[in-house]
Amino acid sequence: MGADPLEPSHPLQPVGHYRLGAITFHWAMFVLVVIVGVLGLLHDSWPKQTQAFWINVHALIGSFLWLVLLARFGYRLRHSPPPLPSDIGAFSRRLSSPTHLALYALMFVIPIMGFVTFIYHGRIFHLGSSELNFGIKKNPAIFKPTEDIHGYLSYALFAIASLHALAALWHHFVSHDGVLARIWPARRQS
Repeated sequence: MGADPLEPSHPLQPVGHYRLGAITFHWAMFVLVVIVGVLGLLHDSWPKQTQAFWINVHALIGSFLWLVLLARFGYRLRHSPPPLPSDIGAFSRRLSSPTHLALYALMFVIPIMGFVTFIYHGRIFHLGSSELNFGIKKNPAIFKPTEDIHGYLSYALFAIASLHALAALWHHFVSHDGVLARIWPARRQS
């Protein structure tokens, strides 16, 4: 196969590093998960006067996170990740793929459950100067179970993401094997 015309002719990342696109998706999704997660955790703490506003913000950012995830899937179909360094142990190799698969699956399903909960609460997406109204009446038979599932899956995401972050820090500070450095932007050498 020929060279990709969208990629530079010389590699900008050291061998074993992720491409800049993958790094950008990774850290953008990290930031979005933290923001939407904090907003979700604060849901019951908001005053009644502002609760609808913050739920709308939470839903909009969650929807954006889902779209970024879809874009990341598209990017991943086009660009394979670099292989793990050879000095990575069997335990880390066995857990890496299932952990990432669980994170992706949860980030795919959680916003869908949140969307169903949002619209069956009879809510309207406020998009600044416009609105998106699905015309669905409030239906507790649907939104109550989906709201619970949305919450429980979110806690599962927080747990797995925390373990993922701890494993990355362990690789960096204990193993010194360069796994965490693979997802940091590479420094250009002049």
